[in-house]
Amino acid sequence: MHRVKRSTAVLTLALATIVATGAVAADEAPTKNPAATIKTSMGEITVELFADKAPISTKNFIEYAESGYYDGTIFHRVIPNFMIQGGGMDADLKPKPGQRAPIKNEAANGLKNTKGTLAMARTSAPDSATAQFFINVKDNGFLDHRNDSQQGYGYAVFGKVTGGMDVVEKIKEVPTGNRDMYQDVPTKAVTIEGVTVQK
Repeated sequence: MHRVKRSTAVLTLALATIVATGAVAADEAPTKNPAATIKTSMGEITVELFADKAPISTKNFIEYAESGYYDGTIFHRVIPNFMIQGGGMDADLKPKPGQRAPIKNEAANGLKNTKGTLAMARTSAPDSATAQFFINVKDNGFLDHRNDSQQGYGYAVFGKVTGGMDVVEKIKEVPTGNRDMYQDVPTKAVTIEGVTVQK
């Protein structure tokens, strides 16, 4: 009789452990990264935003997108064997008002500047990114984080194209030229009509 009770107690304890372990596993299940659709004058680009590995950059991008900041900005710098950059200037190549304070550079997050990834554009100062971003059209390993120096810090990847890479390929091939003080400017504006976020 005692042996039966002891076996029952052991079985109950084992089941409780399994249930508890299952609960922990459920709690630790990774949350789904948000997505966004970049609607351009040449088609739509869908992207996954890496909130898990680049939370600061992702939050920054989403806030600009949801505020409507990107609406009417252009891809003002297009280099066929490098990247396409936009999100901060209007069709007259004027910086769009409303940029917020620069954010922390997350280039040390382990993500690489491979083809189809999105990264934050910035000046030579590592922590200077605001609204502008670029999409790599080839693997650009020289943009990756190497060390914590100004020269080696790199450019923070925060997303990747999941649909519409054909649109990116079309944009990278548009004719470009010099305009005012800028180089590699599309001769016909490629406009970002809006960015919608799916959380």
